[in-house]
Parts: sequence; C-alpha cells; structure tokens
Amino acid sequence: MSAELEDEETVAELLETVRALSDRVAHLEAELEEERGRHEPAGVPDDVVIAISAAVAAFLGQRAKVKQVHYRTGEAWAQQGRAVVQGRHNIYGSR
Repeated sequence: MSAELEDEETVAELLETVRALSDRVAHLEAELEEERGRHEPAGVPDDVVIAISAAVAAFLGQRAKVKQVHYRTGEAWAQQGRAVVQGRHNIYGSR
C-alpha cells in the first residue's frame, strides 16, 4: 500500500506542476499578444506591395504571391549596381 500512496502523491505533484506550467504559459502568451498589439510593425505600405506584385506578375507572365517584402537599409545595393555598370566600361578603347 505504501508504494501506491507514493505513486498517488507523485501523480498529484506532477498534475500540480503541469497546471502551474500551463498557467504560466497562458500568462506569457497573453503578455506577448499584448506587447504585439502595442507595437505596430513598420512594414512596407500596401501600395508598394501592390506595385511589386504587379511588376513580378508582368515579369513572370503569371500571378505570383508575394510572401515577404523588407526595406533595404544601407547602400550595398547601390554600390553593387555602380560596380556592375562601371565594370562594363571599356577603359582601353576599341581598335
């Protein structure tokens, strides 16, 4: 009988632990939702997404789903473009 009593106590402790963890998870999820509600994401405006969608559709010849659009910060893309254009110049002249 002593083993059965220990098992019942262990099960009761485990159930209490699971309840406490479930309550904690619910509380943290509620805090997360509240925090997400406070901060509106600084996303790309809808008209820009529509313009990108139209450009992609025109390029591919069919409708495509835009999954992610992010603003690029920095000048890496501009520098890369300049490097490509300048790399095409013939610096020695043609004969």
